[in-house]
Amino acid sequence: MVDYHAANQSYQYGPSSGSNGAGGGGSMGDYMAQEDDWDRDLLLDPAWEKQQRKTFTAWCNSHLRKAGTQIENIDEDFRDGLKLMLLLEVISGERLPKPERGKMRVHKINNVNKALDFIASKGVKLVSIGAEEIVDGNAKMTLGMIWTIILRFAIQDISVEETSAKEGLLLWCQRKTAPYKNVNVQNFHISWKDGLAFNALIHRHRPELIEYDKLRKDDPVTNLNNAFEVAEKYLDIPKMLDAEDIVNTARPDEKAIMTYVSSFYHAFSGAQKAETAANRICKVLAVNQENEHLMEDYERLASDLLEWIRRTIPWLEDRVPQKTIQEMQQKLEDFRDYRRVHKPPKVQEKCQLEINFNTLQTKLRLSNRPAFMPSEGKMVSDINNGWQHLEQAEKGYEEWLLNEIRRLERLDHLAEKFRQKASIHEAWTDGKEAMLKHRDYETATLSDIKALIRKHEAFESDLAAHQDRVEQIAAIAQELNELDYYDSHNVNTRCQKICDQWDALGSLTHSRREALEKTEKQLETIDQLHLEYAKRAAPFNNWMESAMEDLQDMFIVHTIEEIEVQQLVPKRDHALLEEQSKQQSNEHLRRQFASQANIVGPWIQTKMEEIGRISIEMNGTLEDQLSHLKQYERSIVDYKPNLDLLEQQHQLIQEALIFDNKHTNYTMEHIRVGWEQLLTTIARTINEVENQILTRDAKGISQEQMQEFRASFNHFDKDHGGALGPEEFKACLISLGYDVENDRQGDAEFNRIMSVVDPNHSGLVTFQAFIDFMSRETTDTDTADQVIASFKVLAGDKNFITAEELRRELPPDQAEYCIARMAPYQGPDAVPGALDYKSFSTALYGESDL
Repeated sequence: MVDYHAANQSYQYGPSSGSNGAGGGGSMGDYMAQEDDWDRDLLLDPAWEKQQRKTFTAWCNSHLRKAGTQIENIDEDFRDGLKLMLLLEVISGERLPKPERGKMRVHKINNVNKALDFIASKGVKLVSIGAEEIVDGNAKMTLGMIWTIILRFAIQDISVEETSAKEGLLLWCQRKTAPYKNVNVQNFHISWKDGLAFNALIHRHRPELIEYDKLRKDDPVTNLNNAFEVAEKYLDIPKMLDAEDIVNTARPDEKAIMTYVSSFYHAFSGAQKAETAANRICKVLAVNQENEHLMEDYERLASDLLEWIRRTIPWLEDRVPQKTIQEMQQKLEDFRDYRRVHKPPKVQEKCQLEINFNTLQTKLRLSNRPAFMPSEGKMVSDINNGWQHLEQAEKGYEEWLLNEIRRLERLDHLAEKFRQKASIHEAWTDGKEAMLKHRDYETATLSDIKALIRKHEAFESDLAAHQDRVEQIAAIAQELNELDYYDSHNVNTRCQKICDQWDALGSLTHSRREALEKTEKQLETIDQLHLEYAKRAAPFNNWMESAMEDLQDMFIVHTIEEIEVQQLVPKRDHALLEEQSKQQSNEHLRRQFASQANIVGPWIQTKMEEIGRISIEMNGTLEDQLSHLKQYERSIVDYKPNLDLLEQQHQLIQEALIFDNKHTNYTMEHIRVGWEQLLTTIARTINEVENQILTRDAKGISQEQMQEFRASFNHFDKDHGGALGPEEFKACLISLGYDVENDRQGDAEFNRIMSVVDPNHSGLVTFQAFIDFMSRETTDTDTADQVIASFKVLAGDKNFITAEELRRELPPDQAEYCIARMAPYQGPDAVPGALDYKSFSTALYGESDL
């Protein structure tokens, strides 16, 4: 129902003829003073009385129907005062004293007096209207009383451009109908006879209901009927007059027309209130939906990033070595892909996540909403902890890869050394067993035996010299085993074969010496026997000795080995030249990387310092700072090819297995971390300035105030870290006059303030949180009470709202948003489908749970 709030003014109301024009400067008191002179003769005019009866009856019923009743005869139905009191309760929204239910005249007079007293309590002085006349059914007095009620509750509070009551209503009509042809509203009688003014009012507010261009000024009955029927069907304004009553009267009754027109005013005024309320709710819901969308985005991005970290860390912590350098180099290449391809987007995601989180918190503070608390395990601090774990695993993984490559390189070197020594040894032993097993001494002469013994002694010396090589081979094999060489089995098999063969050679060497010495003794005995003969055969003997010497000289020459040694010398020289060339190339790579790193590293550090100065010094407006920072961001992005070049040079260094560089203090890891920090810092700083602009615009902070805030903040930010610790923030508050000294009351106040500026308990107060706190008193934001009041307008003053009403008043998506989240209404006046808009509204502002 419509609630016309009473103004606490004292006016005289009574029947009169009224004025015909828009008085403009006349007050409501002046107008009502004119109404004191009730023109009783005019009221007796049958046409006017008929119009008033019909209009006033319809007006009363438009309100009484809200209480489930109506009147048929305006003279008779108010005589006992019961429906009169009910009418006043409905239109005022207040409770009147309990009526008397008796049938006697005195009971009726008392009830009417209660009604008249209530009217008088609203600042109305009733003239010439008494309870007895109403009880007696005096039509003139009854109509005058109803007109007084209409003036007080339907017209008095109308205010348009500093005019009120009748003048205000007339001015409203003139303003609304001014654009329409053939309409010139100058009064509340003949200006309405052709019906165009009624149609113009409807078309101005609801153009879809009226085809105004098709109306004809010379067809007033059609025009009036069209307006009245549309108003009744679509605007809930009951038909208060018949078209013929107006057309067939030279001058329609002013009071009837005013009453009818006031219903249009209140219908459209109520629609305006509903539209305003709906706009407020839509605005609040749009903010809430945007914030919820940002929260969902944060949760999704945080989940995705944490899941990627969770999957990646085990890969980086996998320390299972590969068998060959080639396989480990493939792992290193995979790691390079991770650093070049997979990680950079995640660095950007992490940075964007922090930016989204900070922007969301700023928007929540600006819209008077509670701070966003992410799901457990998805706080920014949780993501930072996970990221630190990732980078620790990443650093350890790269170190492990390089150490593993070093190990495999040494293993390959040892294995090659083993193979070379083993091959040389095996070549030397080739045929030795057959030689030692050869029984050539059985047919040899004594001189042959002696030659064989000398040869055997030379072999034993050579064998002893090879003992060191065999021991080296065994030692290398042992080291390969200890270093977990992948092909240890074959190495061990070959080494065992060499050792077994070595043992066999030793045994065979000993056996051959024994056989040679035994044969020598035997032949020496025989030689003694032939000595005598030999003396007698000297010439032959001399010849034989000469032949034996020749044979012996040919038998002990080692020309093959000498030739092989001569061939190894140039090979060694070539290997040394190759190694020298390799080391020269490595030195070139070191110097090349160092030259670029010594440029890129300081450039990154300089940019970090410059960004810090821009954000702290606050030169110029926030827009100037933002523009400056974005220029820096572009210059940083443009510098990326220098980093890519350094990555390429670093890859060449790793492929060359270079593990040290004395020409620079910068490693590729240092450069990467610095670059990622630079990108994150510039993005975060830009976001901070954008949020400061949001806060400034939302709270109306001047540039001077912003500079004062920054100066205060910087003064206490001793380490220039961009955030205040609790003690620094407390000192800042004390300097600003806040009572947060170290006592119980001061500590409680400080803890309260900290809960506002640091809702996530990080232990730091950012500049954004600081300016939010400092400007919180100037914030002009919607509150839960305002949203509740807006819902109440849409609900027609009910304590609940229905899904149908929400769908009628709000855009579809926002209506469904409310319906899905509103709890059922549990009040005593609940009806099926009633929804609780109060708890929903308070929940929007974090004051209760949905």
